Amino acid sequence: MTADPQSSPECGVPLVEVEITEELDLARLPEVAVVLDRVLALHPRAVTIDLAECRHVDAAAIALLLDVHRRMARRGATLTLRDPNPRIRRILDTARLGETVPIVHPPRPPRPPAPSEPSPDVPARGRARVATPR
Repeated sequence: MTADPQSSPECGVPLVEVEITEELDLARLPEVAVVLDRVLALHPRAVTIDLAECRHVDAAAIALLLDVHRRMARRGATLTLRDPNPRIRRILDTARLGETVPIVHPPRPPRPPAPSEPSPDVPARGRARVATPR
């Protein structure tokens, strides 16, 4: 079944981002579900759930994420999961959630260049070379 954007309500906002900073599990599911229901009531075109600080997900959380994805897809909107840590990513991969919901990792800032050998005229780490007269 495909969603017809013409028949769905107007999108109220282009993007809503939600950060999960603790466990996303059965114990916290009612609270998270209320927040996500409020987000969906805004009729966003896209929702991104940031999992960078999430410490745990369980089967109930995965079911909630799939439900949110289905509800959004019916309106032609998209759900994206962002930056799960490697442990959470393995859980999501085991559940094959990435086959349905995009999981993205933002680009990391570039690393500073590796220090090169200092030239003899440049002090290295707080030490100075003092030339002695011959």
